[in-house]
Amino acid sequence: MPSYVYILECADGSYYTGSTHDLNARLFSHQQGFDPSAYTFSRRPVKLVWFEEAPTHREALLHEKQIKGWSRAKKEALIRGDWNGIHEIVRDERKRREKR
Repeated sequence: MPSYVYILECADGSYYTGSTHDLNARLFSHQQGFDPSAYTFSRRPVKLVWFEEAPTHREALLHEKQIKGWSRAKKEALIRGDWNGIHEIVRDERKRREKR
């Protein structure tokens, strides 16, 4: 069963990354604020800015975890579909790590 990994832009300008089997139902739950302890609850409204279908839920979870570790700049490059920008950011990050 396919799953999705997605990025929401919150009202405060932050990004939330998640994964789900049912993207429409999950977006509805974020917008409605069913869980007061959820990150997006106090940051509504939220807007879907990027998503990708994954063949399995496991793969969606792995990609979600990867994206959550990314910098804001890298997430914004992904949202724009700017693969060259992502590669430049990775190259710059690698150079900074090597200098340390």
